[in-house]
Amino acid sequence: MEKKLRRSNNKMLAGVCAGIAEYLNVDPTLIRVAYVLLSIFSAGFPGILVYIILMIIMPQDI
Repeated sequence: MEKKLRRSNNKMLAGVCAGIAEYLNVDPTLIRVAYVLLSIFSAGFPGILVYIILMIIMPQDI
């Protein structure tokens, strides 16, 4: 069975971080913490922009 990157139903905002975590088989909390740290250390704006782009591009999990 082929793995596909999709937004998860286990979501806090749009399911992007949880979808990435499911694809990588790791805990969604680790991905969320890493995303927040990356956003803080990159002055916030690029992290928010990437999240919005992924929210639009990644298909919803069925």
